[in-house]
Amino acid sequence: MYWPVGTPRIYATTTSRASAKTNFVVSNDGLTSSAAADTDSLSSSEPPPPVLLDEKERSVPDAHIPPFTPGLRTPATPAINSVEHDVFHDGSSSNSQQNLVGLGGGGIPAGDPIAALRVSRTGHLFAVITATTMTIWQTKPTVIQAVVVRSESSIRSYGTNVALLLRPDSVIFVVQTSLGYLITYSLATDAESRVYKPHFSDHNNIQRRRQSHFGGPGNNTPDQILLGPGEGAGVRDISVRFRRVIKVDAGIECALALDDELVVATKKPAAVQCIRWTPDSTGNQTSTELVSRMGWLEKKVSIKEMTHDRPMNLSTWVTSDGKAYAVQRISASRNKDSPDFDPKKLFKGYCFHSPLGNNDIAVRAVVNARFSLIAVGCTDGIIRVYSARDYAGNIPPSHVHRLPVSSESSGALITLSYSPDGYCLFAGYENGWATWSVFGKTASHSFNANPSITSTNQESWLNGVTEASWIGGACEVLIVARQSESIWLLEMARSAVTGCYTPPNLFRTVLQSSSSVMVYRGYDLPDLTSISAEPFLWHNARIPSNYLLNQWPIKCTVVSSDGRYVAVAGKRGLAHYSVNSGRWKTFANEAMENEFQVRGGMCWYQHILVAAVEANRSYELRLYSREAALESSTVMFTQQMPAPIVLITPSGEDSLLVYTYDNLLYHFVFAPVSGAVRPIQVGQIAFHGIVRSPARVRGLSWILPESQMIDGDPSQDVAFASVLFLVDGKLVLLQPSVNNEGQLKYDMRVISHNVEFYASMRDQLSVNMLSEPSTGFSVDAEESILRNSLWVFEGHELKVWPDIQDVLRATSVEHSKELPPTVAMPIDFYPLSILLGKGIVLGVEPELVQRRDISFSFFRFSIRTHLFLPEILRFYLVANNSAAALRLAQQYQNLEYFAHGLEVLLHHVLDEEVDSAPKPEAAILPRVLSLLSSFKQYLDIVVQCTRKTEVRSWRTLFAYLPPPQELFEESLQRGSLKTAGGYLLILHTFEELGAASEQSVRLFSRAIREEDWELCKELARFLAAMDESGETLKEAIELVNIRVKQDTDDTDIMTRLEVPTRKPNGNSRLSRQNSDTGSDVQSASDISSFGTASPI
Repeated sequence: MYWPVGTPRIYATTTSRASAKTNFVVSNDGLTSSAAADTDSLSSSEPPPPVLLDEKERSVPDAHIPPFTPGLRTPATPAINSVEHDVFHDGSSSNSQQNLVGLGGGGIPAGDPIAALRVSRTGHLFAVITATTMTIWQTKPTVIQAVVVRSESSIRSYGTNVALLLRPDSVIFVVQTSLGYLITYSLATDAESRVYKPHFSDHNNIQRRRQSHFGGPGNNTPDQILLGPGEGAGVRDISVRFRRVIKVDAGIECALALDDELVVATKKPAAVQCIRWTPDSTGNQTSTELVSRMGWLEKKVSIKEMTHDRPMNLSTWVTSDGKAYAVQRISASRNKDSPDFDPKKLFKGYCFHSPLGNNDIAVRAVVNARFSLIAVGCTDGIIRVYSARDYAGNIPPSHVHRLPVSSESSGALITLSYSPDGYCLFAGYENGWATWSVFGKTASHSFNANPSITSTNQESWLNGVTEASWIGGACEVLIVARQSESIWLLEMARSAVTGCYTPPNLFRTVLQSSSSVMVYRGYDLPDLTSISAEPFLWHNARIPSNYLLNQWPIKCTVVSSDGRYVAVAGKRGLAHYSVNSGRWKTFANEAMENEFQVRGGMCWYQHILVAAVEANRSYELRLYSREAALESSTVMFTQQMPAPIVLITPSGEDSLLVYTYDNLLYHFVFAPVSGAVRPIQVGQIAFHGIVRSPARVRGLSWILPESQMIDGDPSQDVAFASVLFLVDGKLVLLQPSVNNEGQLKYDMRVISHNVEFYASMRDQLSVNMLSEPSTGFSVDAEESILRNSLWVFEGHELKVWPDIQDVLRATSVEHSKELPPTVAMPIDFYPLSILLGKGIVLGVEPELVQRRDISFSFFRFSIRTHLFLPEILRFYLVANNSAAALRLAQQYQNLEYFAHGLEVLLHHVLDEEVDSAPKPEAAILPRVLSLLSSFKQYLDIVVQCTRKTEVRSWRTLFAYLPPPQELFEESLQRGSLKTAGGYLLILHTFEELGAASEQSVRLFSRAIREEDWELCKELARFLAAMDESGETLKEAIELVNIRVKQDTDDTDIMTRLEVPTRKPNGNSRLSRQNSDTGSDVQSASDISSFGTASPI
């Protein structure tokens, strides 16, 4: 559901060696310029505790220490102390300040490749390191806030930088060095101070925020007109100070920075050391556990990589033998009363990935908390994903992400990163990168880039990635290329479903980027126009800059059921847009905008926007009219809710479902009260004990019986509704029933796994998609055979239950009963919506554009469609339900591409039965031909199919058809001359057509009478190709002349059709082999190229 758009922006600390020569400061990291660190190692079977090296005498007074800021050096703020105070191993404490020595010459090293990149948990800053420097960047605006340049004495004593760690609260930075040291720095910020603040002395005519207008630069205050999305807070003033050096004598394999401690995996001996940021109540600051004493780990292994996921409180370890483990820290305070508690045991874990050979050795692992998944990248470049069902080691395989190229082309896997919402996986390889949807659909990749153009443009981000991190709520990706000093910022567009799971977002394709919303508007256009890839099919609306300034990133986007309105919500507040007028509405008062936050989604009811908000620790449903200004006083209605809202979704014509964190589903009905529309609660359902974690519910809907929808009391809907929950990747069906005590209970059944999204066509009726002005869908929505269908996308396949009632019956009668079969549709693009009235699945596909006339590459996406009619028709025919197939086909018979859909059906069935040769009673081909014969395009479809299949397939096809001669005669009777020409070719291939046959003469004469000169030309070419001497053509022309002269006295035409006499070359006929072999010397394409009968 994520696609790259445009070309990335580039950021670097230095652009050239000349620009690197500027004012800067160098950190000796606690050393004097002539001092060296104590590198003596202790010899022990157990690794010694890390040594915390004290700072040396400060050579610069604290009050005069400037922050590490490139370029202009802003003065330090003496009132701001370091965030933390150092507590040394002897128990004494002192303020942490850095020992800095200013140098008169030199500069920040230029051209050094970036070794590591880390982003803070909140995403407001990120840091990168090279071999000798550390640079701290602010995300928005993307500027450098501080640069730490390590001195030569520090490099000699501690080694060069190899890895970077950030404590989750981003106030402590840890640099791992090549000689086994950890250098820590602390960061302090001033919440009020700003640097690089623009100032305009004359701004009398600057407009302020305006309502109902595009938020261009003129709508901002004077000091904001240079700022972009998310840059309203300005550039913060920070101070980075050296804190301490930690010496790890046992050597460092890898390290992990957590909230309370620093976890270090050592080399010799292999162990895990935990270093607390501050001592515990007993004064201890370090604890160690040998790997050999961890019973759940192999004895002679070391830990090569560690990651940690805070929401799941789960770590992953990758060991030297290629295994992957799910690990948890044992809490002493929680387990001290347990009889099995051992204070020496620090971790417990379970192996969930064991390599079977050299190809599946684990090299990277990452946790997806949103979907409870763990992805393991292996040496063959394939990413194997496991489902973490609990913390007791129940982690079975889920699915596999496969590369679109070979492992030799991609190179080794280097980095893995899930988007914050878990919908997209980014993988960086030695020679490129790729992205997948959460359950394995390839979204985009860079392996098809042109190497010469990439090299000329110096676009290293396409050639290989060493680090990648998501920022801005997953709307942008930071990329570090191999051996590159630059940071590339690539913008991503995503489906609106990722932020707001509602039926309108599922049935109307809406894409959201960092600063704009793109709405597909082909629903109301003619059939062929709506499936084209023309750019005008997208309505692109830029989100007002005055809203993005402080509320970026956009977290939620929702479209109305009729596609007229769009609403967006960022950090706080909201804004809405009219597609027809092109006008946005934002809050005129910033205080009103910042007063609430949208949490739980939004939806439209007619022209009314319903938003689930949190304001002042209260949870509400608010109704805003599109017609009124956005102000607190214009809120139409506010419905207080007792708990935070998980999601809201419209249902039917006037219902609203609201699901809350207290595991209650509320049913509201919109009704006019005192002249205004209000939601009236008519029922609720408690799912205690059924849904374990409400926060994991991504989508829901319900299915009501027909009688209840038409004549039932809305207050009784909750008693009859079957509820569909999308929990993580499982689609769960809850069906109501009454127990022995007469109480309502629900029977639960998981009907699908690895679900990325599902769409019930019952919900599409409320979106009014079947009433679209398409000439193809000619049957009323209530009579549609697919109106009860359920569509599920499982990552690689789109599956359909044509009638959800079959599923309900199968799950209600007997819990162990098999579910009814589904229609499986393999699709080579990511589907976004189902256009039921047009018979297509709509999606997008990214494309990397590289041209030699521009100096950069860029991504764009194009519309892709898939005609679902052939698969569903075949499903009915295989089930021997020809009546349903005929009824479905009749509903789509007026589509402009209806005949193409039937041709695809015939082609696929024919190809399979030519190879499988089923028994006549089991063959599907006769049923397909019987279906085709019900439509006027029948003869054309058969001819078109023969053009696109091998000659050996023709006899299988015509074994169930009338003789080609009869089809030829029927085509002539209908006046389909080009179709008759196609059967002429078939007669010739079956050797039922002699030289200058009667059929050729009749068709030629008919074409002349109807003045179809193009067909005459093709017939002449066909006859001329039958022999090189031209005798066949000459004979046919003579017969045509005789036949036409009987009907007309016009002889001028005959003169033009005469063929010059050619001398025979001794080979009057080309030999023809048996057509059953499919290897004719004179193939069908050689004989003829006319009209629809010519295989191209």
